[in-house]
Amino acid sequence: MSLKELLQQPFHVPSVPRVVAVLLTELEHPVADLRRITQQISTDPALTLRLLQWANAESVGLRGQISSVSEALALLSLADVKKVAKEAAAGATLKAVPGISLPQFWTYSLNVAKVSRSLAAVVRQNQQAAFTCGLIHGLGELAMHLAMPEDMAALDAKVKPLDLKRAKAERQQFGYCWASVGAGYAQAWGLPQTLVDALEHQYAPFENDVYEPLAGVIHLATWRARCKEATLDDREMAVTFPGFVGEVLGLDIDMVLQQDPFDWAAHT
Repeated sequence: MSLKELLQQPFHVPSVPRVVAVLLTELEHPVADLRRITQQISTDPALTLRLLQWANAESVGLRGQISSVSEALALLSLADVKKVAKEAAAGATLKAVPGISLPQFWTYSLNVAKVSRSLAAVVRQNQQAAFTCGLIHGLGELAMHLAMPEDMAALDAKVKPLDLKRAKAERQQFGYCWASVGAGYAQAWGLPQTLVDALEHQYAPFENDVYEPLAGVIHLATWRARCKEATLDDREMAVTFPGFVGEVLGLDIDMVLQQDPFDWAAHT
C-alpha cells in the first residue's frame, strides 16, 4: 500500500479505557478541577489528539495554531471536553490494533513526551508543543498496523514495533515509515505546522537541508525511550546514540541522559 493510499484510510485512535473513565468522572463533579482534567487528558495520546482536533477546527477560528492540551482547554467549554471524552469512550479498547500491545505503546509514548519536554527546555524550544509531539509521535505506527495487518505482522516478526531499527526497516519495506504516516494524518487533522514538520522529520532530523529543532528533540527522546524498551546498557546506548542530531542541538549523550526524568527501573 502506498503512503497516499494509506492516508486515505479512516484512522480512529483508541483511548485508554481507565483514563477515559477517570476523566468522565472528573467532568461530572459540580466544580471541575482543570488541573486534574489537564493531567488526565495529557496521559492519553488519543484524548489529546481528539481535543486538539476540536480546538484546531475551522469553526473555532484558530486552525493550525493550538498545540497543547492546556491551550485547547482555554478555548473549549467543559461541555465540549465532555463530548470529546464520550466519543473516546465509545472507541476505547485495549485490543484495537493487531500486533500492538496498547498498554505498552501508551506508556512508551508518555515516556517520549516527558523526555521531549525536558529536552525542549534545554534547547529553548516550546515545551508544551514538545510534550504533545512526543505523545503522538508514534501514531503512524498504529495506523500502519490497522491498514496493513498482514504486511506489518510479517515485519513485526523480523523487527519489533518499538525497535530502534524499526523506521529503517519500514522504509526499506514500504518506502515510508510511521513518521510520514503520522505527519500526513496530523496535516489532515489541522494540527499546527510545527507539529506536522516535527513528526515528518523526526526519523532523520537535519537531513536534506531541513532544520526543525523540535524534530531533533523528538528523535532523541524516541531514542531514549526505545533504549529503555530494549533494556540497553550504557555501552549499547553509547553505540546507538544519534550523535549527529545531538551535535546540531548542542547535546551529547550525557546531557540527554541527565535530562531524563525517569526512574526507568520502576517501569521495567
